[in-house]
Amino acid sequence: MSKPLIVTGQNLKIEDVMEVARLGRKVELAPKAIERIKACRTMLDKKIEAGEIMYGITTGIGEFSEKVLNTEEVKQFQKYLVYNHAAGIGAPAPEEYVRAAILGRINVHAHGNSGNRLEITQTFVDLLNKGVTPYVCQKGSVGACGDLAPMSQIALLLLGEGKAWYKGKLMPGKEAMDAAGIPVPGLKARDGLAAINGSNFLTGMSALFLYDANRTMKQAEIACAMTLEALKANMKPYTPLLHEVRGFKGAVRSAAAILKCVQGGDLQMGKMKCKVQDAYSMRSTPQVIGAAHDALAYARSQVEIELNGVGDNPIFFADKNLQLSGANFQGSPVAVPMDMAGACVTMVCVLSERRLNRLTNPALSVGLPPFLATDPGLFSGLMLSQYTADSLIVEQRILSMPACIQSIPAAADQEDFVSMGMNTAIKNKQILQNAYGVLGIEFIAATQALDLRKGEYKFGKGTQTAHDTVRRHVAFLDEDRPLYPDNTKMMEVVETCEILNEVEKAVGSLES
Repeated sequence: MSKPLIVTGQNLKIEDVMEVARLGRKVELAPKAIERIKACRTMLDKKIEAGEIMYGITTGIGEFSEKVLNTEEVKQFQKYLVYNHAAGIGAPAPEEYVRAAILGRINVHAHGNSGNRLEITQTFVDLLNKGVTPYVCQKGSVGACGDLAPMSQIALLLLGEGKAWYKGKLMPGKEAMDAAGIPVPGLKARDGLAAINGSNFLTGMSALFLYDANRTMKQAEIACAMTLEALKANMKPYTPLLHEVRGFKGAVRSAAAILKCVQGGDLQMGKMKCKVQDAYSMRSTPQVIGAAHDALAYARSQVEIELNGVGDNPIFFADKNLQLSGANFQGSPVAVPMDMAGACVTMVCVLSERRLNRLTNPALSVGLPPFLATDPGLFSGLMLSQYTADSLIVEQRILSMPACIQSIPAAADQEDFVSMGMNTAIKNKQILQNAYGVLGIEFIAATQALDLRKGEYKFGKGTQTAHDTVRRHVAFLDEDRPLYPDNTKMMEVVETCEILNEVEKAVGSLES
């Protein structure tokens, strides 16, 4: 990642957002983007000089959009606009979310349709490159007119105000800017609204979620493969032809991933006796995780459209000498697919818990001891871990209620329908965090079951690799012990994707 990301307004991917937000990749405005920004600003200045009435520039906003500002008020308005909208609440958002939002806003400006001065966009670039991250309360946005509350806390730094992290320390915004050598640009006409008026926060958060969710689905497939081998499953339902004839890309991908994990094992090679048909939680995993893959792919397409689109208001067209006011800040195009994406992660966890149940229930586990205990009765084994998984899933189910249908009117009913997309992004993070726990518990149980099967038959290469990786962190349960350290550790391991990384080293990418 020595080369900077060239920001053009186009072709920004969720992987780019991840690299900038988490890994500190540098960014650079494309020369043509700089030209577009300057050209648009030149047009806007002419319109201001001509006294043209333009929303949020020579007028107030929202319910006050009919108030025309005089020359002195135009100069002051952008500052008060940012002050008024910096109205979030509570704990700060993680720095990676703030960095993702800033990158998204830079890419909007790169189109040259926002009318801001180049100094505003360049300051955003400098914040990313020099490691100054504004302090932003995570809660307070309704997802239209964009993420005004969190974006305004970012914009406070453009005035040399607010707070920011620099080199691990939280300090006043001006102090952080000075320490990093970033000039304070101030706000002139249009600059404030151009800095805040888009759904960049929820979109940046969603991009990071989708990157993580895709990797989590692959880990769900690894956990499934381990459980299938432990339960002596019939592997014919994973035959590629079966899924190709139906045609869903996600199912084809999922079945192939699971087959890769069990490749080389006695089960996959047909050396083991198995049932003619297994329960749905075993044989329909490709269809279920595949549906999640397809939903996440659609969500990705929508998020990447938004990342590369002009989410702003008003929007200026320098080549046409035109400004149009509309609602391109509206977060619904992102909120709708992201609500679905979160629900699909929950669905995959419900399936994981059903497989966990089959591992621990002696009536269903094909000869494994009750609750995978070495001395059932004296020991209860993993009985209570299922309770833990169940509690996480209930929380996921509650959080899977769509936020996009929860609009509450605001601004004297001028803003009478909003996306609530920020709520979607916030709850999706918790859904995913719980998924790490649910899958972690299945990994523990499947690894325990495979150890209890040891010597009976050979496991697939991916399965064995996953087993060995789990055992680096969680010991075999030979007698009962407190399980919360094991469960918590495995939740952390799943989040780091260590198991996935090791398995893909052994068998190749699970995505191809």
